[in-house]
Amino acid sequence: MRQPLLQVRGLKKHFPLERKLFGGAAKTVHAVDGVDFDVLEGETLGVVGESGCGKSTTARLLMHLIDPTAGTITFDGAPVENTRLSLRNYRRRVQMVFQDSYSSLNPRMTIEASIAFGPEVHGVPHKEALARTHDLLERVGLEPTRFAERYPHELSGGQRQRVNIARALALQPKLIILDEAVSALDKSVEAQVLNLLMDLKEEFGLTYVFISHDLNVVQFISDRVMVMYLGRIAELGRAETVFGDARHPYSTALLSSMPSIDPDNRTEHVPLAGDPPNPIDPPPGCRFHTRCAHAETVCSLTEPPLAAVEPGHQAACHMGVAGSGHSRAPEARTATAAE
Repeated sequence: MRQPLLQVRGLKKHFPLERKLFGGAAKTVHAVDGVDFDVLEGETLGVVGESGCGKSTTARLLMHLIDPTAGTITFDGAPVENTRLSLRNYRRRVQMVFQDSYSSLNPRMTIEASIAFGPEVHGVPHKEALARTHDLLERVGLEPTRFAERYPHELSGGQRQRVNIARALALQPKLIILDEAVSALDKSVEAQVLNLLMDLKEEFGLTYVFISHDLNVVQFISDRVMVMYLGRIAELGRAETVFGDARHPYSTALLSSMPSIDPDNRTEHVPLAGDPPNPIDPPPGCRFHTRCAHAETVCSLTEPPLAAVEPGHQAACHMGVAGSGHSRAPEARTATAAE
């Protein structure tokens, strides 16, 4: 069993809103509202969910680009503290690739300078930083003699994303967070970048947190999958288990929306209707009960725990919790005298 490289416990991020002009109670956006998960060393953890479910906010919390409201992050056995020295060391070992490949790069810096900048800030001599930059450009499929002196506007979207990947690798990290890193690319380029990511992971021994709304991409690249809904974790398990035997109604609805070219596998009905509730005022109990076809009274009263439905597979649904009060829940075991 691989050891957790990253451990997240009770992570929350609430954004307070300004009071209205004529008063009224202050409101808060519950962007991420108490999540617990581990990222195992050497794995790819895929994170999926609708827009606004908290995926990107979680990524920025993991990078400490924003401070959490509550919760702890432990990396490689050590707590990540919000101090200049701690974050400097942490960000050398954890890097992030953003969705927008153009705005992620400084338009005034050449590709060579952009990649070499991070190592030089962390004390790598200039000549060594340039050698590392040229080596990484070759590894991501960009010839240094052709691309090193170019500027971001001279590259295509796929080439710029390769530069961002090379820049993330320049500090020799252990963990890379990819936030919609291929969603802006056309399919042919997307396939090339995905294959590149898998090759680099094998070559450098990397660990990925891969955030995407494209379920086919997540299924292709991920070892485990975490499904998020309205700031909480709905389901977490191995990719083949979640995609083959989802245990949360929200996961089932997401998977049924995956496009298929098989004419015998047509979607006959809308898998999921309505919009997610407002994160300013999330519903009580299970946050999905307002859209769930299996919702019962207990779902609106009690929040289900993220519980194991089988080894290595967790779901936050009353239907999987023994004795929860849901009509489809398994019966609770009773202690016997022999026990």
